[in-house]
Amino acid sequence: MFTTRPTLQGTFGMVSSTHWLASQSAMAVLEDGGNAYDAAVAAGFVLHVVEPHLNGPAGEVPIILAPADGAVRVLCGQGVAPAGATIAHYRGLGLDLVPGTGPLAAAVPGAFDAWMMLLRDHGTKPLADVLKYAIGYAEDGHAPVERVGETVDAVRALFETEWTSSAQVYLPDGRSPRPGELFRNPALAATWRRLLDEVSGAGDRVAEIDAAREVWRSGFIAEALVRQARRPTMDTSGERHTGTLTAADLAGWSATYEAPATYDWRGWTLCKAGPWSQGPVLLQQLALLPPELPRYGSAEYVHLLVEGCKLAMADREAWYGDAAEVPLDELLSEPYNAARRAFVGDKASYELRPGSPGGRDPRLSGHARAVATGEPGFDALAAPGAGEPTMARAAAEPEVASDGGTRGDTCHLDVVDRWGNMVAATPSGGWLQSNPVVPELGFPLGTRLQMAWLEEGLPNSLTPGRRPRTTLTPSLALRDGVPVMAFGTPGGDQQDQWQTHFFLSVALRPQVRGGLDLQGAIDAPNWHNDSFPSSFHPRGMRPGSLTVESRTDEMVVEELRRRGHDVTVAESWSEGRLCAVARNPATGVLSAGANPRGMQGYAVGR
Repeated sequence: MFTTRPTLQGTFGMVSSTHWLASQSAMAVLEDGGNAYDAAVAAGFVLHVVEPHLNGPAGEVPIILAPADGAVRVLCGQGVAPAGATIAHYRGLGLDLVPGTGPLAAAVPGAFDAWMMLLRDHGTKPLADVLKYAIGYAEDGHAPVERVGETVDAVRALFETEWTSSAQVYLPDGRSPRPGELFRNPALAATWRRLLDEVSGAGDRVAEIDAAREVWRSGFIAEALVRQARRPTMDTSGERHTGTLTAADLAGWSATYEAPATYDWRGWTLCKAGPWSQGPVLLQQLALLPPELPRYGSAEYVHLLVEGCKLAMADREAWYGDAAEVPLDELLSEPYNAARRAFVGDKASYELRPGSPGGRDPRLSGHARAVATGEPGFDALAAPGAGEPTMARAAAEPEVASDGGTRGDTCHLDVVDRWGNMVAATPSGGWLQSNPVVPELGFPLGTRLQMAWLEEGLPNSLTPGRRPRTTLTPSLALRDGVPVMAFGTPGGDQQDQWQTHFFLSVALRPQVRGGLDLQGAIDAPNWHNDSFPSSFHPRGMRPGSLTVESRTDEMVVEELRRRGHDVTVAESWSEGRLCAVARNPATGVLSAGANPRGMQGYAVGR
């Protein structure tokens, strides 16, 4: 079949990421003798430089890793709510929702420590060897993709009048970053150079990495982050607020390892982060599938997946979060999903219908109930300031509100090396449009707390010391118990929709050239729905909505509309931005594919 690019194949190493410079930097680490984890860390820090509108060092990153000689693990780089981030505090400020921008939305930064732990525990390279690529691009410059400049232009007025430290970095001489011209972030390069200088005498490789973690937690970086959090900052509420992050919050948190949530389907085992993420949504979508599936790509097939997604997302709204015990075993059980499957009829549902695992009553936030019943004024796609965008609105993005709120998105990277080590990571947050740049550091705080509810007693209630439920959700797949594929995508609430479609494309279609058809599955027409509350401020939804690419067969679109779906036909290459790498354990052949949508994701390997 025709694909936009070949599925790469080789035996030495494969990398796929959302930016070619990150992919090639990771490949350079592999060529220099590093393993998949060294390469992933190098790529992660390059992404902070070349996709600053999509992620940053003070954002977050969930990582799934499959060591060649060990069990699959999740490394959680999602920070918690600070001790002062109580519902009472935000309500006392007159807020009903956590703002979409500004320091009130900042969780304890998680990405840096997670990358450091991955490098320390599973890598082989010294810190300086993996940071040199990011330092080089920040110091010497790189040619930015168009979206960086467009994002900066969208928030230009805010930068020039309120977030002036951001203007110093992103509007030098009053000009936004332009494609074909070198863009530099000397403050960020200086931060990493100072970090390396301060840890250079700490001892061996591991001691240096641990020393770097301490600098982040309690040294000059921590001090600068706390100073920034205490500065009154204009946010999407239209007012200036200070944040709640303190030195004690930074000093007391570290990334953690945990077992993945898993589900077995037709000889595959899918591994995801737990229900502090939206990861189990992909697992439940598989659990909801009937034994016999309609023809791949048919209207009946799309309808089945969309309606199953709505049920899984409704359960996410009612049950997922870090502030309560989540009945995940029941949510993924066959009896529960067999009963839920009965709700999938011939017509599109416009309702938000969470289930009752174990007979428990579902608990939705008042806001979710309001938007689910069609209260006017909520549109997850149209509202400026709503978090991670769908690619379907690429022509209109980035949008900006009068208060400066604009949409952010996410990155993804996958690596597999010649030894069989495999990793998938989805860095996000800490966007240039999320908070002002910390002037001493060259990067901003994040805004992940906007995903928590300001209502007591919910699984995702804002709770000090607890993680806000994140949309970030990398994937790793095993075949007959052996790791064979790592994959993921940017896209907020759409991530586990696009990934489910991708995985089924791989699993249900014939193999190509003796391996998995990664590129064909990435290129296949994709879709998403917004029939559930958005995870991002202002938390809207579009009941019954379905967005498909214009490459979708017209007869399929007509039949979906006949079934009651409110179908939007988007541009031909607008849905999903998948990355994927794979390994055939029988032959040792590695493969990779990358998304052509957005024209910046690339796979490399040999």
